[in-house]
Amino acid sequence: MMFDEHIASSVATTAADSLALAATPAAAENKSNVFSEMIKELRNGQEWSFAPFGSLHLPYLFYDTDGIHYYANEESLEESHEYTLKAEVPVRVDNGMKPTLDLSVSRNVAILWVVGAIVLFIFSSMAQKYRKSKVPKGLANVLETLIIFVRDEIVVPTSGEVGRRLMPFFLTLFFFILGCNLFGLIPFGHSVTGDVSVTAGLALIAFVLIQISHIRENGIGGYLKHLTGGVHWMMWFIMIPVEFLGLFTKPFALCIRLFANMTAGHVVILSLIGLIFFFQTIFVAPLSVGFALFINILELLVAFIQAYIFTMLTSLFIGIGLPHDHADDHAPAHAQH
Repeated sequence: MMFDEHIASSVATTAADSLALAATPAAAENKSNVFSEMIKELRNGQEWSFAPFGSLHLPYLFYDTDGIHYYANEESLEESHEYTLKAEVPVRVDNGMKPTLDLSVSRNVAILWVVGAIVLFIFSSMAQKYRKSKVPKGLANVLETLIIFVRDEIVVPTSGEVGRRLMPFFLTLFFFILGCNLFGLIPFGHSVTGDVSVTAGLALIAFVLIQISHIRENGIGGYLKHLTGGVHWMMWFIMIPVEFLGLFTKPFALCIRLFANMTAGHVVILSLIGLIFFFQTIFVAPLSVGFALFINILELLVAFIQAYIFTMLTSLFIGIGLPHDHADDHAPAHAQH
């Protein structure tokens, strides 16, 4: 559950705006306009707002039947007379069809690049410091604590030595999701994990790794045998479809769990702010804004929890499909603690 800087700006100005709204005959019409602008900031788009300092207009890039098309911003797109925006979706002017392949750099894509670059820079710098000294200092000390936590409390207890070999992936997964969650708490930030397409991409990567790990450790025969659920062959016609569906319900749960928890904060905050416009009185404003800010602080904890849960479940899904000898490796991991 993350709280954008854009919504924070709306929260900060709502108390003053509510007085004007309550005093004007056009209050009902203004309500819908305010809510439309607030909800608009929750969606992905081609504009990255840095209000009140301006905004960054991200480029459009299409591949269509007549080749590649590039437009620096919305104005150049409209001036081309080839494409236009219909409900914020680019379509061709002549037939109203969407481009064959939309490769535009949206706000979420830009933020994913920024978060990935930040994570890469931090850990590259950390690696260089460790080459000079094995004693961590400052940020490196904090990150080492988190790394050890991910290894000893999440990965090894749930997937054993197989998970230990996959530690680079799990560390990347944990810190990338954590970075995306925290990015929504900084000024001008936006929570990209509140977009189901982003969480679906992360779940798809986890799904591919889970299947590869199971095939590698069990072999093709053992992997297919796992789909029978270990029951008598007369029950295979029931168990095989159930187990096959189970392969996809696991990543689906990863996707929806992360998306729902990130989006829930937006819904709660908008509901609290909506009380001001519903009652149209200044007496509600302090209470609504106070609760909204409290939820924003609470989301700092949620950012870490959701990164933990996604990483833990991915490791657990790998561990439950391993042979029994690998499952026995989990016990010593717990005994060490």
